[in-house]
Amino acid sequence: MIRSIPAIAQRTMLLALAVLLLISATGCSDKEAVDGDQSVPEGDVTLVIGAYSVVKDAFGELLPQFQQYWLEKTGQRVTFQESYEASGTQARAIAGGFEADVAVLAMEGDLDKIADAGFITHDWREKGERGMITRSIVVLGTRSGNPLGIRDWDDLTREGVKVLYPNPKTSGGAQWDINAIYGAGLKRSEEETGEKSHAFAKSFLQAVHANVESLDKSGRASMAAFEYGVGDVIVTYENELLARIKKGVDYDIIVPKHTILIENPAAVVDKNVDRHGTREVAEAFIDYLHHSDAQLLFTKHGFRAVDADVAAETSGSFAQPEGLFDIAYLGGWPEVRKYLYSKKGVWYQVLAGL
Repeated sequence: MIRSIPAIAQRTMLLALAVLLLISATGCSDKEAVDGDQSVPEGDVTLVIGAYSVVKDAFGELLPQFQQYWLEKTGQRVTFQESYEASGTQARAIAGGFEADVAVLAMEGDLDKIADAGFITHDWREKGERGMITRSIVVLGTRSGNPLGIRDWDDLTREGVKVLYPNPKTSGGAQWDINAIYGAGLKRSEEETGEKSHAFAKSFLQAVHANVESLDKSGRASMAAFEYGVGDVIVTYENELLARIKKGVDYDIIVPKHTILIENPAAVVDKNVDRHGTREVAEAFIDYLHHSDAQLLFTKHGFRAVDADVAAETSGSFAQPEGLFDIAYLGGWPEVRKYLYSKKGVWYQVLAGL
């Protein structure tokens, strides 16, 4: 008699397999397998990329560009093996042993997790614009024609408005979203009273979160849910919506009066490149991300450039919010992680209804 495996056992086995694949797999894109052969010819080099999900489409164009650049410069062929995940998930995977040569993540705190685990040993902030390769802002996306008349953050607190943003426990994009809402509350209280009120900012975040329909794993997953028909408004990266609109998806972008400047970093993962012998090409790849050619390509995909010349050249393509602020307005990432996202921080108080 053949007995079926109990459902719990099946789920346990599948979960274990998924974790094993995330840690040990060398990538997860269609580029990894060509005619079923993943071998690398002698003299060529393989570079493993661990990136956050939102950058995947831009890298679909950028990686072949770099391959051609490196071939012409050195005669060496680069094979990329790519993994795209929610930024926090990706950071934990690399810190836990996933052997990425280069980490491209949503926020500096995720690179710090990898550094704290001993895998990044150089000062990655010394490269270019403090290690950042792209910028964006947090915006609101609505269905075509903005049927609910959304104009600013306050409208997300209205009864019956269903809001989407991902889970900040796994998604760097979600932390930018939460930072934007909380910072907008601080800005509003400062305008009305002359002082930043953290109590008001917390209540403002609570009011928005009360209308949240679901907390997805990543910014890309949240966007997929929105396109499937979930929710009325999505809080997301400007570049996500610009890229979708360019592909023919009919959305309206609402730029709040007060919103945050997003900055996304990239770095060589020292421990892994030294083990793999890929430091030269990995460092060249990071340099290339800061080059004007790559910066222009990022703007094509809706990101704002960190290169000053490219930013000036493309400034007309992007809205300029009246009350734009950056992470320094909230005290910097160390303070934000402690005040907002620690175990007893504001975000978890909001989740618990405290």
